Amino acid sequence: MGSEPANAACVAGSIREGGLEGLGNRSFRPSHCPHQMPAQVEVQMLEMRRLKPYWGARRLVLELARKGVRPTPSESAIYRSLVRAGVIDPLRRQRRQEHLKRWERAAPMELWQLDVVGGFQLADGTTAKAVTGLDDHSRYCVSARLMHRERTSKVCDAFSAALRKYGMPDQVLTDNGKVFTGRLFQPPVEVLFDRICRENGIDHILTTPYSPTTTGKIERFHKTIRLEFDTRQVFKDLQTAQGALDEWVEYYNEQRPHRSLEDAPPATRFKPGERQIGSGSTPTADYWVSRKVASNGIVCVGYQKVNVGHRNAGSACDIMVKHGLLQFWVGSELVKTEVRATQGVVRKTNAEGHAPRR
Repeated sequence: MGSEPANAACVAGSIREGGLEGLGNRSFRPSHCPHQMPAQVEVQMLEMRRLKPYWGARRLVLELARKGVRPTPSESAIYRSLVRAGVIDPLRRQRRQEHLKRWERAAPMELWQLDVVGGFQLADGTTAKAVTGLDDHSRYCVSARLMHRERTSKVCDAFSAALRKYGMPDQVLTDNGKVFTGRLFQPPVEVLFDRICRENGIDHILTTPYSPTTTGKIERFHKTIRLEFDTRQVFKDLQTAQGALDEWVEYYNEQRPHRSLEDAPPATRFKPGERQIGSGSTPTADYWVSRKVASNGIVCVGYQKVNVGHRNAGSACDIMVKHGLLQFWVGSELVKTEVRATQGVVRKTNAEGHAPRR
């Protein structure tokens, strides 16, 4: 009974404010929410997302804080805003599996992960590949050199350049590609990459066959290159692409926040090694020359003709000139080893040819 006067007062107040229409049902939504994201902040956030479509809610919070937005919206608020704007699919959201434990070396220069990634588009319709290297502890990129084809000489040149710039790591981890190792050949041979490691006291570790997760950090780095550097863009030539890639790698190392490093850039955890490569270590008395395989499968080097097979006709062939030996490489395959029939320095040329037929 005591509530009837209060109800009557509410009805009378509703009639005074809105007439008879004031007696209708009203929304229970509050007229003001002090924690709601301001409209201008939401617009700024959506514009950042439009420019960087690979940024998630966590990265957008970090970038808004960098721009001095106070108070900074929460990650959940940003996520809800992205869902409302229709730029992400809430059903496809992938949450981080916290039970998975990351492994990493305790200090920089203890281990490098190296690999080759392709898909860089050039204006002439061809694609290029990059020799990539990552320090395991800091995620610092130590190598990102482009090449037209995956050739042993180019891979080793990129590896040697990284050693000269940053010093020698204790170990390197690669897959079982032919440009990295010849241990799986029948019979096993020592390729140049293995030899560089041996001569400089670097322990070369190989992954178990068909186990790409062992080099998970470099594989994740490749995904970052494809998304953020955008390998779908077309470059005028290899030199232009290399310049753009160098610029992006500098940003990645020096500025880009890395989630596994508590949003710090890799440069904050990286330090070059103290062991420097010797001036004559790569190579010593050996060197590379390049030739194009003739239509009959013959390669002429130092006035010596060697048959490397008709199947390689028209291909670019890299020849490792050793003391008394010649090693012939087509792509990443060692196709022949011959005793040198002549003496003296072999003239160097830059051979261009199509990919070998398989």
